[in-house]
Amino acid sequence: MPTTVHLPTPLLGAIDRKARALRISRNRLIVRALQREVEERAWSPGFFETLRGVDRAAAAAFGESMAVVRAARRSKTSPRL
Repeated sequence: MPTTVHLPTPLLGAIDRKARALRISRNRLIVRALQREVEERAWSPGFFETLRGVDRAAAAAFGESMAVVRAARRSKTSPRL
């Protein structure tokens, strides 16, 4: 099904270079990327709870990392995990 998507010129150039390097068409590269994005699963259920249960030091390090990620976000708020 034909679909029109508008891509910024620098991104289109990067897509073309990557497609040439992989010796596939631009369309095939975009379809693969979109399939990966759509099919990609989030962290498995219970992953973060398991991580926190490993030990207190690991849980603290994870909490600090998430605080840094939340502080760096600009366009949207982060989900509470």
